[in-house]
Amino acid sequence: MAKTKKIRLGVVGVGRGAAFAKGAGPHMGVELVALCDVWKERLKNLGKQLKVAAYTDYDKFLEHEMDAVVLANFFHEHAPFAIRALKAGKHVMSETSCNATLAEGVELCRTVERTRRIYMLAENYPYTAFNMEMRHLYRSGEIGQVTYAEGEYNHPMSPRDRNAISCGVNHWRNWLPSTYYCTHALAPLIFITETMPVKLNALSIACREVDDLTTHRGDPGSVILCRMNNGSVFRIFGLFLPGHSNWYRLHGTRGAMEIARGPGYFGPEQVRVWHEEWNRRPGEPLDRTYTPEWREHADLARKSGHGGGDFWTTFRFAEAIRTGKQPFLNVYRGVAMSSVGILAWKSALHDGQPFDVPDFKSETMRKRYESDHWSPWPGHAAPGQPPASILGRLAPAKKDMAFARKVWKSAGYTGK
Repeated sequence: MAKTKKIRLGVVGVGRGAAFAKGAGPHMGVELVALCDVWKERLKNLGKQLKVAAYTDYDKFLEHEMDAVVLANFFHEHAPFAIRALKAGKHVMSETSCNATLAEGVELCRTVERTRRIYMLAENYPYTAFNMEMRHLYRSGEIGQVTYAEGEYNHPMSPRDRNAISCGVNHWRNWLPSTYYCTHALAPLIFITETMPVKLNALSIACREVDDLTTHRGDPGSVILCRMNNGSVFRIFGLFLPGHSNWYRLHGTRGAMEIARGPGYFGPEQVRVWHEEWNRRPGEPLDRTYTPEWREHADLARKSGHGGGDFWTTFRFAEAIRTGKQPFLNVYRGVAMSSVGILAWKSALHDGQPFDVPDFKSETMRKRYESDHWSPWPGHAAPGQPPASILGRLAPAKKDMAFARKVWKSAGYTGK
């Protein structure tokens, strides 16, 4: 890629986006040319460090000479920013989630189709060595067709750390329903099996003790059950409950596989595959556990964050731009997975009522949801909008606000 024409890249968001900005380079044939953020001090420092243009105005940023944009801005603001970038002729890679409402998902799919630009969900967990290995095993027929799978992304943090990344009363993390951050758990399973969700139901886990000393108004955990288009069932679990867990398991018609649990966020990075004695092929091991490695570019993946995922997402995005072919994590898969979080919250607020997941390729289906602006975010406030907790509309206690403000101040945040 270093010998091909460089893709000129702009990055929005200098917090999480710094990883994308620093990861772009000749080894991918990508050249960072611009940054954008409203946090002026951080923006100025990173722009100076990387020697690129820096913008606080998104429209001015889009006027910069570049081919593609990476969106690492706030969770619930990705779709409007992506739509504007696509209409400006830029290819887009967006952090999770693709859309904060079903209506945004509809508009995003339509815009990608109209502009014919590349769109990719920057979901990094499918690209760990163990998940890529399980995709290889699944495609080889090692366990047959999936019947049941489990995905877990549970990331507890201390109150201080949670507040430090949630500066401000209306920061999106402080209004996050328990089901919305589901793609880290769901995307690897879809990546491995190439199935899609068609129906779901969910339950939220409310425990205010876990949220003590934070200004979070949601619940700390949830379980989502997805019926997939091949009839299988996927169980999705997370989000802040004590006990780190980044884990995936699949059962098929011929066997099962999982990543081994162990210390550390990514565990020992081992894959276990096992079969029943009566259901294995001649010469096939009955049970084996081993440490996988990426089958290409392992040296580059090992140097990047999120278990190698930060390298692979940018790599696949650049590859898609060069070939003109939409990536695996395209707009339809991205919007469907993001919408699972939204629909699961509707289900949780109705104590597990099932909901259908739309086919976002179908314009007939999209018309049903084009005006669905149901959302818990303060910026979307309107009659009939949902709370962020199954306990109702919660307000942080005085002691929680006082502690949070001290942390925010130490982080350099001076807003409300």
